[in-house]
Amino acid sequence: MSVVNDTRKLAKLLLKSGKIDRPSYDKITASADETGKAQDSPGTKQPKSRHTNPMDGEAIRVISAMKLPMADGANKILDEEAIVKILAQAYGMTYHKLDPLELDVDIVTRTIPRPFALRHLVLPLYERNGKLSVAVLDPENIDTLDGIARATGKKIQPILATPSDIRKIIYEFYGFKDSVVKAEEQLRRAKDIDLGNLEQLNRIKKPEQIQSDDEHIKNAVEYLFNYAFDMRASDIHIEPRRETCAVRFRIDGALNDVYQIPKGVFQAIGSRIKMLARMNIAEKRRPQDGRIRIEHGGKFSELRISTMPSAFGEKLAIRVLQPEMLMRDLGGLGFFPEDLIRVEGFLNRPHGIILVTGPTGSGKTTTLYSAMSFLASPEKNIISIEDPIETMHDSFNQTAVQPSIGWTFATALRTILRQDPDIIMVGEIRDHETAEAAVQAALTGHLVLSTLHTNDTAASITRLIDLGVKPFQINASVVGIIAQRLVRTVCPKCAKIVETPTRSLKQLGINLEAEKVKLKEAVGCEDCRFTGYHGRTAMYEVMEIDDNIRQMIHEGRSSDVLMKYALSHGMAALKDNAVRRMLAGATTLSEIIQMGYTL
Repeated sequence: MSVVNDTRKLAKLLLKSGKIDRPSYDKITASADETGKAQDSPGTKQPKSRHTNPMDGEAIRVISAMKLPMADGANKILDEEAIVKILAQAYGMTYHKLDPLELDVDIVTRTIPRPFALRHLVLPLYERNGKLSVAVLDPENIDTLDGIARATGKKIQPILATPSDIRKIIYEFYGFKDSVVKAEEQLRRAKDIDLGNLEQLNRIKKPEQIQSDDEHIKNAVEYLFNYAFDMRASDIHIEPRRETCAVRFRIDGALNDVYQIPKGVFQAIGSRIKMLARMNIAEKRRPQDGRIRIEHGGKFSELRISTMPSAFGEKLAIRVLQPEMLMRDLGGLGFFPEDLIRVEGFLNRPHGIILVTGPTGSGKTTTLYSAMSFLASPEKNIISIEDPIETMHDSFNQTAVQPSIGWTFATALRTILRQDPDIIMVGEIRDHETAEAAVQAALTGHLVLSTLHTNDTAASITRLIDLGVKPFQINASVVGIIAQRLVRTVCPKCAKIVETPTRSLKQLGINLEAEKVKLKEAVGCEDCRFTGYHGRTAMYEVMEIDDNIRQMIHEGRSSDVLMKYALSHGMAALKDNAVRRMLAGATTLSEIIQMGYTL
């Protein structure tokens, strides 16, 4: 029996490698002996296990489930990945953490059939220099590799991978490709598909639960959503091109190519998504907005759908919103302590306007929702006006603007004032009418939260004046402004600490007193998909509108003058907080240079 399925044999290898100690070895073999006795007991009917495949790596599954400590002093658990890495070292092979975004769906799916891949847990990865790299679980599975070599006529380069990674990609890639191919065949046979018969989606299945006889278009959409959730995508872009349609995911702020869909299938997939979002399927000439509520793995997420006519068809952009990410504690958003004190001071005011500014995709919505969550209590009536509603929350009364029927931010604000509100959230101040209504709401004793699209805090004053708000109205209503951006956080598992001379930082406009500083540098590993970064964090610039700033606004001073005053009286600029994030080890010098936070 192969080492990946023989628990005792694998335990001996782990003990010999020094990765487990003798007590852990005895625990593994004792468990194997008990299992063997139970199976050999006469008259005992053994339940049928899902692990009946002789190639499934049962020994890896059994040992990793024990969660034994590794004996090398690294304070790590002997999990599936650690075991396969030890196997790779023992057999002189390469271990590879499988990243779906690095793989070509066509190469993976056309080389060997799905049943063969699942039975032997092998997965073709890519072809380079005439060699076909194949991920395998069993380092002793020579016969299967020889069979693939004969079938393909190529030299095989085996690479070890974990059973869960191999299974996951088999289910996702073969399932998605099969759905797209069958949908294309179906659409070729019948020009029209009755999308109206597909039921409303409120729960998506895991890839291994999707049946091949389900509707092919529905399957393809479910695989696509599963794939996006697994990749931590914040946005899904479906972009029609001249001959095909590109699918791209935004992960940690960067777009990644995922798949090319045939043009005919793209139209059906787009219609399916629009139907789930309760949008007009027939309307392709005008932009539309919609939303889908998804249950995935016991958690609920919101998908915000936006369509736009383009040169080769209707483009779809899907924003993935997870409630636990939107509703966060203010202290966990990334504020430095002094800025957090200022923000909480703004929110504890009985009335006034608090503005959150920044470009699209800078995390303003998360800040607003977290602020409303901070303010929420049974004694307060919080009403939000959004375009569209990002996520539902029981503590708020939420309404979405509908310009087609005259329900705009301004008209909604006037109506809300008759709904006895305490706190009002306006999704965006974008015109004079909305700005005027927000000011009136603040002047009549309400706390108003809203957003503007400006580069920094001081520019928000200029923007309000451009929208027609009088300087005395700004002075009487605005209490604080928060500007923000997002930067990628360095991967904690592979980051390298580098001593950097401060004289090289001075050339970038970063002035520090010490001669050298220790900075983190992005390296890249399996956990971060070799980008060196994992996740993003926010940086803030918090301006309090005090009496001196009000006097300068009254005198018509420029935003540069306002900014200079605020910086000289304790406000930290976005650039300064970016440098503090870098010095704290949250991000890297190259990231803040790329984001333009130097000079």
